[in-house]
Amino acid sequence: MTQPMPDFAAARRAMVDGQLRPEGVTDPAVLAVMATVPREQFVPVGMRPLAYSDRPLDLGNGRAMMAPAALAKLLTELKPRPGEKALLIGTNDYTARVLEALGVDVDVAEAPDAAPKGPYDVIVIDGAVEEVPAGLAERLAAEGRLGTAIADSGVTRLAIGRAAGGALGLRRFADADVPLLSAFTRPRVFTF
Repeated sequence: MTQPMPDFAAARRAMVDGQLRPEGVTDPAVLAVMATVPREQFVPVGMRPLAYSDRPLDLGNGRAMMAPAALAKLLTELKPRPGEKALLIGTNDYTARVLEALGVDVDVAEAPDAAPKGPYDVIVIDGAVEEVPAGLAERLAAEGRLGTAIADSGVTRLAIGRAAGGALGLRRFADADVPLLSAFTRPRVFTF
């Protein structure tokens, strides 16, 4: 006997109404796009029933997907606008598709050293980082925005920053369970 296929359209509606709205996501464009982009198509077939769960998903091979609410909050704060140019660092095709559905032109790179130089209106690091490489702010256009999650002492918070004179001031705004990207870990130092 085969299992019935989940109703993914209903799962998307439940994600928007049961996860995103209660978490304070109110941007109509973000809600509309996340209600239509088929998240289940970006996870392995065996994980599709978990595609709309309110947690990050380990996709294997060093890849992960942010929980829907974390991604929606990050995009709401970043405010990507149609016609803007974005750099997505990470390997999550779902996030790229959401940005494209918001009308943003997206370049994707697995790691910062493989990313085109820009300039970009928006940079999204699709995962948690311990530190943002200094040179990444230089790839932002004037008034460009960067969004990520910052992992510090076991706590991860969503953060956005704006380019200002080659520097990037990050504002942390919400706790989130976001998988750490190995390309953004701090060098380990010896301690007793």
